[in-house]
Amino acid sequence: MSIFDGQRLDNRTFKLDIERMRRGWYSDKYFVNIAVMLNELSRRKYLYRGDKTNLPPHMAPNDLLVGDIEVEMQWFTRRPGTTIVVGVDKALTMLKHCTGYWDGDHFVDTHEQLEVWAVHDGALVHYNGDPLNITPVMRVRGRYRDFAMLETPTLGILTRASRVATNVYETLIAARGKPVLFFPARFDVHEVQAADGYAYNIAVQRFNMDYASTLGPFVSTDAQGDWWGGYGGGTIAHAAIASFLGDTAEAMLAFSEVLPKSIPRIALVDFNNDCVGDSLRVCRKMFDRYRALIEEGKPDEAERYRLYGVRLDTSGSLRDISVPPLGDPDLDLGVNPRLVFLVRQALDNAAETWDVPPEWVERAREYCRGVKIVVSGGFNPDKIRRFEKLGVPVDIYAVGSSLFNNHGPTVTDFTADVVRVKVHGEWVDMAKVGRRPRDNPEMERVW
Repeated sequence: MSIFDGQRLDNRTFKLDIERMRRGWYSDKYFVNIAVMLNELSRRKYLYRGDKTNLPPHMAPNDLLVGDIEVEMQWFTRRPGTTIVVGVDKALTMLKHCTGYWDGDHFVDTHEQLEVWAVHDGALVHYNGDPLNITPVMRVRGRYRDFAMLETPTLGILTRASRVATNVYETLIAARGKPVLFFPARFDVHEVQAADGYAYNIAVQRFNMDYASTLGPFVSTDAQGDWWGGYGGGTIAHAAIASFLGDTAEAMLAFSEVLPKSIPRIALVDFNNDCVGDSLRVCRKMFDRYRALIEEGKPDEAERYRLYGVRLDTSGSLRDISVPPLGDPDLDLGVNPRLVFLVRQALDNAAETWDVPPEWVERAREYCRGVKIVVSGGFNPDKIRRFEKLGVPVDIYAVGSSLFNNHGPTVTDFTADVVRVKVHGEWVDMAKVGRRPRDNPEMERVW
């Protein structure tokens, strides 16, 4: 699965559309055209006819069957700095099942004729901006016509999965080890959820390894956990509160009554644009039910009503009514540091005004102060770093679209280049200007 267990995923996980991939359905047409051309030249036993080559002076291309040319190709990213590589196992699965050629209606599988090296998912590569000093994550040697059509889909999975994983990793660093909930499913088509959730999980594991942390993954859909055995989790939606006529506390009581107690009770408290007021109301109602069940001798049932947290999701165009206006949108609107401080202060002091029996006073304080604060809505590494620098009492960040960011320093585009060809049994450098063969000691021979 990754560097964390030394195992690789296979097509039992990916379930590739093998038939259409073999026919170039997912490939840029120019790669399909190249494969068709080379296959036909091979059938005709076409010999090299050119009068100019980039071969060393001592070599001649006599009797070179161009259609059967063997090449060495390397895959790499040009994202600046450090990239967490993800998507390798799926790219290898494409090579394993779709390398070969069509003989009429019969596909001739030639993947075993390739020589393949690759890193594991979760490996790190570094790029300093010089294209001559890239770090390859995969290397393949073999007859080019057999795998030419696979350049597009292999690059696609490496690019997307590595971008998501690296964006998550940098977000975790910004959050200083606080949990980051993976909430971007709604911002792309559903077909990519499994790959995205896998990339997120790899990033969490890499962060834990690099920073001696113990964070667990939290995805929002079951599909995001498909490749690694995870399941979606979540809180309560604004629509549910609307179904309860805007009564957030009543919605949470019903949620807690019906849903398994293994699901954390996190109240969404911005529906009425009063995060402080609704946080206090939810907390009191949930505590009262919790206390009543304890006193009835039903501690297990009481745990249904333990409020795990409140989530602030105020729109960036609104000022919560509890935030005094200062006239600066950055200070007034959306989920801003002042709003979080106000909610934390209100929760920490809530029990001081409650009329509870003396034996419940300390337990009420602990209940309120144990409620975590989750924030969402427009969070990215820059905003998270600002919150952390200010010491804003956030416990969990829920992050969405920024994890798909692909602009400037987050562009993670992968490229594949032929860098050597085999002529009369000898491997010869044959990279385009600005490229050269490169090694990566973390690559291992796959087959």
